[in-house]
Amino acid sequence: MKSKKTNILRLTLLAMLTAIILLVTCLPLQTLGLEISLAMVPISVGAVLLGPSGGAILGGIYGIFSFLQCLGFLKPSTLGIALYAINPGFTAVTCIVPRILCGLLAGLIFVAIQKIDRTKWLRYTLACLACPLLNTLFFMSALLFFFGQTDLIQGYMQQLGVYNPFLFVLAFVGINGLVEALTCFFIGAAISKALAVTAKKFQITL
Repeated sequence: MKSKKTNILRLTLLAMLTAIILLVTCLPLQTLGLEISLAMVPISVGAVLLGPSGGAILGGIYGIFSFLQCLGFLKPSTLGIALYAINPGFTAVTCIVPRILCGLLAGLIFVAIQKIDRTKWLRYTLACLACPLLNTLFFMSALLFFFGQTDLIQGYMQQLGVYNPFLFVLAFVGINGLVEALTCFFIGAAISKALAVTAKKFQITL
């Protein structure tokens, strides 16, 4: 009975986080002229509360939503549509695999640090910070690996005036990536910690 109740709670939380991912995918935050995606927040929360498997599932769901944007659905992505026109298969891998990995690894980081964390906060903050940073690392690595030599990416490099891959990532991601990482660091960690404390208080096992 307890196991069944736990499974229901996990599925409910997974569904709620999926709905949030869909919402923030369709309605990214607009501030100071920047478009900020908050999708890493629910993914990091899922990785912390539901473990590596939960993080991987939510990351994969976000990856699928991102791929749908490349097809012109949800909130169409100009870059994604251009990548899809070049190679649909590579575009699918670039959209989905990095997101699965960032959710999976964020969960593993939380589990690993949990054994040595005496502050009760470090594991939450590091896992939630790692999620967006790993997402950027894996996504940009896949983008450069599959599309780095295409006219599209070479054109971006010319516009930005950088040809070094590392500098290109910094210029391409820019302030958006920094804001997304900090947002996930603060909001994701706070939400995860609050939900974990609440679950423990009411003796709820996730």
